[in-house]
Amino acid sequence: MSRSLRRGALAATAIVFSIAALSACGAGNDAQTLQVKPDNAAVTVDDVKIQNALVITQPHRGVKGPAVVSATVFNNGRTPQTLDAITLPGTSATVKLTAAAGAAGPITVPPLGSVVIGGEGNATATIENGTEAARNGDAQKVVFKLSKTGEVGLDAFVVPATSYFKEFGPSIVPAPPGSETTAPAPAEGEHGGEHGAEPSGEATTAGH
Repeated sequence: MSRSLRRGALAATAIVFSIAALSACGAGNDAQTLQVKPDNAAVTVDDVKIQNALVITQPHRGVKGPAVVSATVFNNGRTPQTLDAITLPGTSATVKLTAAAGAAGPITVPPLGSVVIGGEGNATATIENGTEAARNGDAQKVVFKLSKTGEVGLDAFVVPATSYFKEFGPSIVPAPPGSETTAPAPAEGEHGGEHGAEPSGEATTAGH
């Protein structure tokens, strides 16, 4: 088997494992989640384990918009830790952390517990300039900075927010180029529609 074929087979296998892992994570931090042992993007440093790490980009190619980091962070220690930042070395990307409760800033990982990042009702890590951060099909270095353990890095696959990854992708999904509907210009002397309605925005929100 050629080197390129082997690399493609490994990537496909890893994504299949990731799909199964994300589905389990969506169910919560129960025993079923803890039993998932994916064959991709997982690392353990001291009391911290990070698994199922992905960078999920916009579903439409060529669309400028945010991307996200999705992962599960486990704290096997007996004291809480906070996830203070996520960085993407080698890029100019900035990542905004938001707790499940909606507060921006560090995300608390409870002792002997875990936090799911990505997906409805979970904490989020939004790459605000996502189109500059990664390309689909690549492996992107992602570093998680924790309050006690310090920096924990790993290589995460970059995938579009389609199929099984859709529910874990960016919440803001701009319309693809050429799909916007342009309202006709009002005739001279007219000032808007009959009922004063305003045109809708171009951005849509994925189901979160």
